[in-house]
Amino acid sequence: MRGTRGRTEDGTWELVTTPPGARLGAGVLRYRGFRLDMNRPQRRIELPSGMITLVVNLRDSVYVGPLDAEAPRPAFTSLVNGPRDSPAVGEHDGRLEGVEIHLAPWMAYSVLHTDMHELRGRMLTLPELLGRAGAELADRLAEARGWAGRFAVVDDVLARRIERGRAAAPQVSWAWQQLTRSDGLVPLGRLAAATGWSARTLEQRFRQQIGLSPKTASRVLRMQRVLRMLTAGAAPSAVAAACGFYDQAHLHRDVRAMTGSSPGEFLARRRRAARPVDRVPGRVTSALLH
Repeated sequence: MRGTRGRTEDGTWELVTTPPGARLGAGVLRYRGFRLDMNRPQRRIELPSGMITLVVNLRDSVYVGPLDAEAPRPAFTSLVNGPRDSPAVGEHDGRLEGVEIHLAPWMAYSVLHTDMHELRGRMLTLPELLGRAGAELADRLAEARGWAGRFAVVDDVLARRIERGRAAAPQVSWAWQQLTRSDGLVPLGRLAAATGWSARTLEQRFRQQIGLSPKTASRVLRMQRVLRMLTAGAAPSAVAAACGFYDQAHLHRDVRAMTGSSPGEFLARRRRAARPVDRVPGRVTSALLH
């Protein structure tokens, strides 16, 4: 378990991360505890990342919705953020504490006990999706002592959910791993041939157990590579060439679709952050908004 703390002109923050228990398997990626005591509201853009995130807040609510939403964003004390290929916005009053659970989509299929395409682009509370198990997780986390106790609760609840759930097809989890390792650049025809399935069957199983089509999943994972390269200082022309875009205009269109801004605007938002904003190392998941 690793923890970091810091102070900015806005207040204090604490982040604690740990890998899950070994019995849970590779698809349970990471847990993260968070505590923010900021003196003004916080607002951040959340990007498609190829993960399914479950969040339990132990005090106060977050308000989450699509980036372009005109109506007020609904409040959540717990949240399942389904598979998506467009950005969302989350905001809160500055005081927040809770636990995040990060899952590969094929593992979320087992944990959540639902076809993943039904969750595409949606945000639901844990009790809405999991029923009594969702309420139990929130109650037990509120009662647990310290971060280690909270993470042990998550291990226990997930293990029971996985044991009772449907396992993803080995071909789906394997194909997802190949797409992840290649940043979405492996040809989909080759991927289907390697599974022994037709392209149509692969697409049907992907929608059921990942929530996105293989083509859309590849686009999300490729954008993660784009954003990593841009935030590391690579020139857009080099990024476009390395990531298989026709030209810079094509790159700019996809960046805007995934982040709600141009590459330059997105990098400017990232530079404003005085504290860590990405939920998982190696992925560009967020940027702060004013």
